[in-house]
Amino acid sequence: MNSSKVWYVTGASQGLGLTLVKKLLDNGYRVAATSRTADSLTHAVGICDKTRFLSLAVDLTNIDSIQESVAQTLAAFGQIDVVVNNAGYGMAGTVEEITGQQVRDIFNINVHAAIDVTKSVLPVMRQQGAGYFINISSVAGFVGAPGWSVYSATKAALTAFSEVLAADVREFGIKVTVAEPSGFRTGFLTKDSLAFTESKIEGYKAVKKTQERYLAMNGQQAGDPEKAAELFIELAENPEPPLHFFMGADAWHRATEKLSAMTAETERWKAKSLGADFQS
Repeated sequence: MNSSKVWYVTGASQGLGLTLVKKLLDNGYRVAATSRTADSLTHAVGICDKTRFLSLAVDLTNIDSIQESVAQTLAAFGQIDVVVNNAGYGMAGTVEEITGQQVRDIFNINVHAAIDVTKSVLPVMRQQGAGYFINISSVAGFVGAPGWSVYSATKAALTAFSEVLAADVREFGIKVTVAEPSGFRTGFLTKDSLAFTESKIEGYKAVKKTQERYLAMNGQQAGDPEKAAELFIELAENPEPPLHFFMGADAWHRATEKLSAMTAETERWKAKSLGADFQS
């Protein structure tokens, strides 16, 4: 294990981000972590070792704030080896009832912030000739559920971004993994982390039923954040980490079922698909 590596983790004041930061510090890594307020993050982490931990107050909707945090990290540690784009939140509701501003807000955090962090760190990693991005997407970005259309759209965007980013930066020795978890026992389904718009429209039975089931899962999710943090560390130490990493039994089963269904559907429509080209 190379504990001299420097990790930069966004959205670290609670949930999976906080668990990861604590696990990294326990294992001797140096960590720069972001939150909206540095004091709350420092209090949550519970460590004052400034030689290994840098608490950063960052507005992830402002690229100047992001770039300043990267500069502070380099000033403190001299390098950035692993970036975890973890910041994000959930949104449940019908597309009819979620406002346009709500859509823009969640894309700003779940997608644009991750892209801006990546843009800010890439020059550092290119100069180093090495680096690793772990982008926290969701199985919902591959297999969505009723009532989560906008959230799933943000995670699908992050997944697609990660796939192409991996191809773009491979020549520089930089690796990318998009983590696609199912439900983990964090604060994801709490009021602080979930933007929930209750449907007032008659119908939408599948949406309402699914939302009730998901909200009832809070605190009972199968995913273990401690194990997730350990897996991220393991991935970062692997010379050939996966591009896609579905986390949790539910994520794995949902993904493999969709892949089988997609394969069957594309084969069924193969002749029509090939018939769309000019015939030579």
